[in-house]
Amino acid sequence: MSVLRDSFGRAIRDLRVSLTDRCNFRCFYCLPHGEPPIAPKEKMLSYEEIEYVCGIFVSLGIEKLRLTGGEPMMRRDIETIIRKLVKFKADGLQDLALTTNGYFLPDRARGLKSAGLDRVTISLDSLKRNVFKQMTGVDVLEKVLAGIAAAKDAGLDPIKINAVIVRGHNEDEVADFAAFAREHDVKMRFIEFMPLDSGHEWDRKDVFSGREIYDRINERFPLVKLDVKRGSETSARYRFADGAAGEIGIIAPVTEPFCGACSRIRLTADGQIRTCLFSTVEHSLRDVVRSGATREEIVEFIESVVYKKEPRHFINDPGFVAPSRSMSFIGG
Repeated sequence: MSVLRDSFGRAIRDLRVSLTDRCNFRCFYCLPHGEPPIAPKEKMLSYEEIEYVCGIFVSLGIEKLRLTGGEPMMRRDIETIIRKLVKFKADGLQDLALTTNGYFLPDRARGLKSAGLDRVTISLDSLKRNVFKQMTGVDVLEKVLAGIAAAKDAGLDPIKINAVIVRGHNEDEVADFAAFAREHDVKMRFIEFMPLDSGHEWDRKDVFSGREIYDRINERFPLVKLDVKRGSETSARYRFADGAAGEIGIIAPVTEPFCGACSRIRLTADGQIRTCLFSTVEHSLRDVVRSGATREEIVEFIESVVYKKEPRHFINDPGFVAPSRSMSFIGG
Protein backbone atom coordinates (compact mmCIF):
# COMPACT_ATOMS: atom_id res chain seq x y z
CA MET A 1 0.00 0.00 0.00
CA SER A 2 1.16 3.54 -0.75
CA VAL A 3 2.18 5.84 2.09
CA LEU A 4 1.76 9.60 1.96
CA ARG A 5 4.91 11.37 3.12
CA ASP A 6 5.83 15.00 3.41
CA SER A 7 9.23 16.48 2.56
CA PHE A 8 10.42 15.77 6.12
CA GLY A 9 9.70 12.07 5.85
CA ARG A 10 6.65 12.10 8.11
CA ALA A 11 4.05 9.48 7.19
CA ILE A 12 0.52 10.89 6.98
CA ARG A 13 -1.94 8.44 8.53
CA ASP A 14 -4.71 10.65 9.93
CA LEU A 15 -7.26 12.68 7.95
CA ARG A 16 -9.68 15.07 9.67
CA VAL A 17 -12.74 15.65 7.47
CA SER A 18 -14.98 18.63 8.29
CA LEU A 19 -18.58 17.93 7.26
CA THR A 20 -19.93 21.42 7.88
CA ASP A 21 -18.84 24.88 8.99
CA ARG A 22 -22.12 25.35 10.90
CA CYS A 23 -22.34 25.02 14.67
CA ASN A 24 -25.11 25.44 17.23
CA PHE A 25 -22.61 26.59 19.90
CA ARG A 26 -20.77 29.90 20.04
CA CYS A 27 -17.61 29.07 21.98
CA PHE A 28 -15.60 32.24 22.58
CA TYR A 29 -12.33 30.56 21.58
CA CYS A 30 -13.83 29.72 18.18
CA LEU A 31 -16.85 31.88 17.26
CA PRO A 32 -16.96 34.84 19.63
CA HIS A 33 -18.82 37.08 17.20
CA GLY A 34 -21.95 35.05 16.55
CA GLU A 35 -22.86 33.58 13.18
CA PRO A 36 -19.93 32.72 10.93
CA PRO A 37 -20.15 33.49 7.21
CA ILE A 38 -21.41 30.07 6.11
CA ALA A 39 -19.97 28.79 2.82
CA PRO A 40 -22.53 28.54 -0.02
CA LYS A 41 -24.05 25.07 -0.34
CA GLU A 42 -22.68 24.59 -3.84
CA LYS A 43 -19.14 24.97 -2.53
CA MET A 44 -19.56 22.25 0.09
CA LEU A 45 -18.42 18.74 -0.73
CA SER A 46 -21.31 16.34 -1.27
CA TYR A 47 -21.38 13.02 0.56
CA GLU A 48 -20.55 11.33 -2.74
CA GLU A 49 -17.49 13.55 -3.16
CA ILE A 50 -16.40 12.95 0.44
CA GLU A 51 -16.75 9.20 -0.06
CA TYR A 52 -14.76 9.34 -3.31
CA VAL A 53 -11.82 11.36 -1.98
CA CYS A 54 -11.71 9.48 1.34
CA GLY A 55 -11.43 6.25 -0.64
CA ILE A 56 -8.43 7.73 -2.43
CA PHE A 57 -6.86 8.89 0.84
CA VAL A 58 -7.29 5.41 2.37
CA SER A 59 -5.61 3.89 -0.71
CA LEU A 60 -2.70 6.24 0.03
CA GLY A 61 -2.26 4.94 3.56
CA ILE A 62 -4.71 6.95 5.66
CA GLU A 63 -5.67 4.72 8.61
CA LYS A 64 -7.75 7.12 10.72
CA LEU A 65 -10.70 9.22 9.59
CA ARG A 66 -12.19 11.73 12.01
CA LEU A 67 -15.39 13.55 11.11
CA THR A 68 -15.43 17.09 12.46
CA GLY A 69 -17.06 20.49 11.96
CA GLY A 70 -18.36 23.00 12.95
CA GLU A 71 -20.72 20.61 14.61
CA PRO A 72 -20.71 17.61 12.24
CA MET A 73 -24.13 16.40 13.40
CA MET A 74 -25.69 19.53 11.92
CA ARG A 75 -24.96 17.98 8.53
CA ARG A 76 -28.11 16.17 7.51
CA ASP A 77 -28.18 12.37 7.72
CA ILE A 78 -24.62 12.04 8.99
CA GLU A 79 -25.31 8.33 9.44
CA THR A 80 -25.34 8.08 5.63
CA ILE A 81 -21.73 9.19 5.23
CA ILE A 82 -20.64 6.99 8.14
CA ARG A 83 -22.13 3.96 6.37
CA LYS A 84 -20.27 4.96 3.19
CA LEU A 85 -16.93 5.44 4.92
CA VAL A 86 -16.99 2.35 7.12
CA LYS A 87 -16.72 0.24 3.96
CA PHE A 88 -13.12 1.40 3.63
CA LYS A 89 -12.16 -0.80 6.58
CA ALA A 90 -11.76 -3.52 3.97
CA ASP A 91 -9.07 -1.35 2.35
CA GLY A 92 -6.99 -0.48 5.41
CA LEU A 93 -9.04 2.06 7.38
CA GLN A 94 -8.61 1.23 11.05
CA ASP A 95 -10.51 3.93 12.91
CA LEU A 96 -13.62 6.00 12.12
CA ALA A 97 -14.33 8.63 14.77
CA LEU A 98 -16.43 11.75 15.33
CA THR A 99 -15.72 14.97 17.22
CA THR A 100 -18.90 16.61 18.51
CA ASN A 101 -20.18 19.06 21.09
CA GLY A 102 -22.48 16.28 22.31
CA TYR A 103 -25.76 18.17 21.94
CA PHE A 104 -27.35 15.67 19.54
CA LEU A 105 -25.97 12.49 21.10
CA PRO A 106 -28.82 11.70 23.53
CA ASP A 107 -31.11 10.87 20.60
CA ARG A 108 -28.58 9.68 18.03
CA ALA A 109 -25.70 7.85 19.70
CA ARG A 110 -27.16 4.41 19.04
CA GLY A 111 -27.84 5.25 15.39
CA LEU A 112 -24.24 6.40 14.95
CA LYS A 113 -22.96 3.15 16.41
CA SER A 114 -25.30 1.11 14.22
CA ALA A 115 -24.07 3.00 11.15
CA GLY A 116 -20.52 1.87 11.92
CA LEU A 117 -18.94 4.71 13.90
CA ASP A 118 -16.18 3.46 16.21
CA ARG A 119 -15.94 6.20 18.80
CA VAL A 120 -16.59 9.82 19.72
CA THR A 121 -14.70 12.75 21.19
CA ILE A 122 -16.99 15.17 23.02
CA SER A 123 -16.22 18.78 23.90
CA LEU A 124 -16.93 19.76 27.50
CA ASP A 125 -15.31 22.95 28.72
CA SER A 126 -16.91 23.24 32.15
CA LEU A 127 -18.84 21.21 34.70
CA LYS A 128 -20.43 24.38 36.05
CA ARG A 129 -23.60 25.56 34.34
CA ASN A 130 -22.77 29.26 34.44
CA VAL A 131 -19.20 28.79 33.20
CA PHE A 132 -20.32 26.38 30.49
CA LYS A 133 -22.83 28.96 29.25
CA GLN A 134 -20.23 31.73 29.34
CA MET A 135 -17.68 29.68 27.38
CA THR A 136 -20.02 28.10 24.82
CA GLY A 137 -22.74 30.74 24.47
CA VAL A 138 -25.48 28.17 25.16
CA ASP A 139 -27.11 26.90 28.35
CA VAL A 140 -27.13 23.17 27.60
CA LEU A 141 -24.68 21.55 30.03
CA GLU A 142 -27.19 18.89 31.09
CA LYS A 143 -27.83 17.96 27.45
CA VAL A 144 -24.12 17.43 26.84
CA LEU A 145 -23.74 15.34 30.00
CA ALA A 146 -26.69 13.24 28.81
CA GLY A 147 -24.92 12.91 25.46
CA ILE A 148 -21.82 11.52 27.15
CA ALA A 149 -23.95 8.96 28.98
CA ALA A 150 -25.76 8.03 25.75
CA ALA A 151 -22.47 7.55 23.90
CA LYS A 152 -21.25 5.29 26.68
CA ASP A 153 -24.47 3.27 26.63
CA ALA A 154 -24.20 2.90 22.84
CA GLY A 155 -20.68 1.49 23.08
CA LEU A 156 -18.91 4.35 21.28
CA ASP A 157 -15.71 3.56 23.17
CA PRO A 158 -13.21 4.75 24.10
CA ILE A 159 -14.93 8.05 24.82
CA LYS A 160 -12.65 11.06 24.92
CA ILE A 161 -13.69 14.34 26.51
CA ASN A 162 -11.96 17.51 25.31
CA ALA A 163 -11.69 20.58 27.52
CA VAL A 164 -10.01 23.75 26.28
CA ILE A 165 -8.48 25.32 29.38
CA VAL A 166 -8.35 29.12 29.39
CA ARG A 167 -6.85 31.14 32.22
CA GLY A 168 -9.47 33.15 34.06
CA HIS A 169 -12.30 30.91 32.89
CA ASN A 170 -12.04 27.23 33.81
CA GLU A 171 -8.53 26.46 35.06
CA ASP A 172 -9.96 26.01 38.56
CA GLU A 173 -11.90 22.97 37.27
CA VAL A 174 -8.93 20.95 36.03
CA ALA A 175 -8.86 18.59 39.03
CA ASP A 176 -12.66 18.36 38.97
CA PHE A 177 -12.44 17.16 35.37
CA ALA A 178 -9.98 14.51 36.51
CA ALA A 179 -12.51 13.41 39.13
CA PHE A 180 -15.11 13.24 36.34
CA ALA A 181 -12.80 10.98 34.32
CA ARG A 182 -12.38 8.67 37.32
CA GLU A 183 -16.10 8.52 38.03
CA HIS A 184 -17.20 7.90 34.44
CA ASP A 185 -14.20 5.95 33.13
CA VAL A 186 -13.48 8.27 30.21
CA LYS A 187 -10.31 9.63 28.65
CA MET A 188 -10.10 13.28 29.66
CA ARG A 189 -8.11 15.49 27.30
CA PHE A 190 -6.97 18.96 28.34
CA ILE A 191 -6.07 21.34 25.50
CA GLU A 192 -4.14 24.58 25.70
CA PHE A 193 -5.90 27.67 24.37
CA MET A 194 -4.79 28.21 20.75
CA PRO A 195 -5.04 31.21 18.38
CA LEU A 196 -7.96 29.89 16.32
CA ASP A 197 -10.78 32.23 17.31
CA SER A 198 -12.71 34.16 14.67
CA GLY A 199 -12.15 37.44 16.50
CA HIS A 200 -8.35 37.00 16.55
CA GLU A 201 -8.34 38.07 20.19
CA TRP A 202 -6.11 35.24 21.46
CA ASP A 203 -3.54 36.39 23.97
CA ARG A 204 -0.65 34.29 25.25
CA LYS A 205 -1.34 35.38 28.82
CA ASP A 206 -4.62 33.45 28.64
CA VAL A 207 -2.80 30.16 27.99
CA PHE A 208 -2.94 27.86 31.00
CA SER A 209 0.03 25.64 30.21
CA GLY A 210 0.19 21.89 30.00
CA ARG A 211 2.63 21.89 32.91
CA GLU A 212 0.17 23.86 35.06
CA ILE A 213 -2.63 21.46 34.09
CA TYR A 214 -0.48 18.49 35.11
CA ASP A 215 0.44 20.08 38.43
CA ARG A 216 -3.20 20.87 39.30
CA ILE A 217 -4.27 17.28 38.68
CA ASN A 218 -1.22 15.61 40.20
CA GLU A 219 -1.65 17.58 43.40
CA ARG A 220 -5.09 16.02 43.96
CA PHE A 221 -4.79 12.75 42.05
CA PRO A 222 -1.18 11.59 41.64
CA LEU A 223 -0.47 10.63 38.03
CA VAL A 224 1.78 8.06 36.39
CA LYS A 225 2.86 8.50 32.79
CA LEU A 226 1.59 5.70 30.59
CA ASP A 227 4.32 3.47 29.23
CA VAL A 228 3.29 3.87 25.62
CA LYS A 229 5.17 5.27 22.68
CA ARG A 230 3.70 8.69 21.97
CA GLY A 231 4.53 8.60 18.28
CA SER A 232 2.21 10.94 16.40
CA GLU A 233 -0.28 11.23 19.27
CA THR A 234 -1.07 14.79 20.23
CA SER A 235 -1.41 14.11 23.95
CA ALA A 236 0.92 13.09 26.73
CA ARG A 237 -1.06 10.36 28.50
CA TYR A 238 -1.32 9.46 32.19
CA ARG A 239 -3.12 7.00 34.44
CA PHE A 240 -4.05 7.51 38.05
CA ALA A 241 -1.47 6.19 40.51
CA ASP A 242 -4.15 4.62 42.71
CA GLY A 243 -5.44 2.49 39.83
CA ALA A 244 -8.73 4.32 39.43
CA ALA A 245 -10.60 4.19 36.13
CA GLY A 246 -10.17 6.86 33.50
CA GLU A 247 -7.21 8.45 31.78
CA ILE A 248 -5.68 11.91 31.48
CA GLY A 249 -4.22 13.39 28.32
CA ILE A 250 -2.57 16.80 28.05
CA ILE A 251 -2.32 18.48 24.65
CA ALA A 252 0.09 21.41 24.83
CA PRO A 253 0.70 22.71 21.29
CA VAL A 254 1.66 26.20 22.47
CA THR A 255 4.13 25.46 25.26
CA GLU A 256 5.28 21.96 24.22
CA PRO A 257 4.90 21.63 20.42
CA PHE A 258 4.81 18.10 19.02
CA CYS A 259 5.04 18.94 15.31
CA GLY A 260 8.00 16.69 14.63
CA ALA A 261 5.85 13.56 14.62
CA CYS A 262 2.68 15.06 13.11
CA SER A 263 0.75 12.59 10.95
CA ARG A 264 -2.35 14.72 10.24
CA ILE A 265 -3.86 16.69 7.42
CA ARG A 266 -7.31 18.25 7.18
CA LEU A 267 -10.05 18.54 4.58
CA THR A 268 -12.44 21.45 5.12
CA ALA A 269 -16.16 21.23 4.45
CA ASP A 270 -15.68 23.23 1.26
CA GLY A 271 -13.01 20.87 0.01
CA GLN A 272 -9.72 22.60 0.90
CA ILE A 273 -6.74 20.57 2.06
CA ARG A 274 -4.95 22.11 5.03
CA THR A 275 -1.56 20.63 5.83
CA CYS A 276 -1.45 22.16 9.32
CA LEU A 277 -4.04 23.45 11.76
CA PHE A 278 -2.26 26.81 11.51
CA SER A 279 -1.70 26.85 7.74
CA THR A 280 -2.18 30.20 6.04
CA VAL A 281 -2.47 28.47 2.65
CA GLU A 282 -5.21 26.08 1.48
CA HIS A 283 -5.25 23.75 -1.53
CA SER A 284 -8.56 23.17 -3.33
CA LEU A 285 -9.14 19.47 -3.75
CA ARG A 286 -12.77 20.34 -4.58
CA ASP A 287 -11.76 22.24 -7.70
CA VAL A 288 -9.51 19.41 -8.86
CA VAL A 289 -12.25 16.80 -8.36
CA ARG A 290 -14.89 18.92 -10.07
CA SER A 291 -12.61 19.71 -13.00
CA GLY A 292 -13.02 16.13 -14.16
CA ALA A 293 -9.52 15.08 -13.13
CA THR A 294 -8.75 11.39 -13.29
CA ARG A 295 -8.10 9.39 -10.14
CA GLU A 296 -4.40 9.38 -10.99
CA GLU A 297 -4.40 13.16 -11.32
CA ILE A 298 -6.16 13.53 -7.97
CA VAL A 299 -3.59 11.23 -6.35
CA GLU A 300 -0.80 13.32 -7.85
CA PHE A 301 -2.39 16.51 -6.52
CA ILE A 302 -2.80 15.08 -3.01
CA GLU A 303 0.79 13.84 -2.95
CA SER A 304 2.10 17.22 -4.12
CA VAL A 305 0.12 19.06 -1.43
CA VAL A 306 1.20 16.72 1.37
CA TYR A 307 4.81 17.19 0.29
CA LYS A 308 4.41 20.91 1.10
CA LYS A 309 3.37 20.26 4.71
CA GLU A 310 4.96 22.77 7.05
CA PRO A 311 7.83 21.62 9.31
CA ARG A 312 5.97 22.98 12.36
CA HIS A 313 3.53 25.62 13.47
CA PHE A 314 4.86 29.11 14.10
CA ILE A 315 2.79 30.18 17.12
CA ASN A 316 5.90 30.99 19.13
CA ASP A 317 7.61 33.01 16.40
CA PRO A 318 7.52 36.84 16.53
CA GLY A 319 6.00 37.04 13.05
CA PHE A 320 3.24 34.47 13.65
CA VAL A 321 0.10 35.07 11.58
CA ALA A 322 -3.08 33.31 12.73
CA PRO A 323 -5.13 31.41 10.13
CA SER A 324 -7.75 33.59 8.48
CA ARG A 325 -10.43 30.98 9.18
CA SER A 326 -11.48 29.92 12.67
CA MET A 327 -11.63 26.38 14.01
CA SER A 328 -15.27 26.06 12.91
CA PHE A 329 -14.13 26.25 9.28
CA ILE A 330 -10.90 24.29 9.61
CA GLY A 331 -12.23 21.28 11.46
CA GLY A 332 -10.84 20.02 14.79
